[in-house]
Amino acid sequence: MTAPAWLRPLLEAVAAEESVFPGLGGSEPPDDVRRSAVLVLFGEGPRGPDVLLIERSPHLRSHAGQPAFPGGGIDPADDGPVDAALREAQEETGLDPSGVEVLAVLPDLWVPPSGNVVTSVLGWWHTPSDVTTADAREVAAVARVPIAELADPANRLQIQHPSGLLGPAFEVADMLVWGFTAGVLSRLLTLAGWERPWDHERTAELPAEKLRLARRQRQLADPNPDTSTDGEH
Repeated sequence: MTAPAWLRPLLEAVAAEESVFPGLGGSEPPDDVRRSAVLVLFGEGPRGPDVLLIERSPHLRSHAGQPAFPGGGIDPADDGPVDAALREAQEETGLDPSGVEVLAVLPDLWVPPSGNVVTSVLGWWHTPSDVTTADAREVAAVARVPIAELADPANRLQIQHPSGLLGPAFEVADMLVWGFTAGVLSRLLTLAGWERPWDHERTAELPAEKLRLARRQRQLADPNPDTSTDGEH
């Protein structure tokens, strides 16, 4: 393993925790659930340790306009979630998978709003390659977001969903990161010891346009959706 010293506390915590994501995700998925994988890719960029995020195109049927980790559905030709996460990341951002070392495969999370069981693949970008919006039909932006910016209390808040539930969020790289992606990032910051004290009372409602896109996804999947559980993959 070639991961740098700053990543080791996270890897040790992930290995030691019985429940890596307590309270995140649903309970039991249906038998015919879709499965997907995302690449949580840490590297060392010009501004220090960072993580790779994308913003999905607002024109997609699924997760439109939402910041996310690179990733997508696991295809029959994929050799499991690791293969799928690396393939999708290459297709979406143009990164070279040979520059990535897979460090851990995190526990599956059932995400009811998206109808997916999501496997997060933790990676170390030992040889970074150029990244861009390799597929503009699916990706609107690509960003290497410094860990320091995610941990900065000024960039942290909680988003209130229409159901009244609060979830973590980040204002970074000209994006509002919320939902599943923000939940995973928040938990990893805590596990790694990178989290700094922040104002949990700082809350905001989900912006109208993001709410509209989230509801559009649910309406496409279900012509009679229950909008009380809006959320994001």
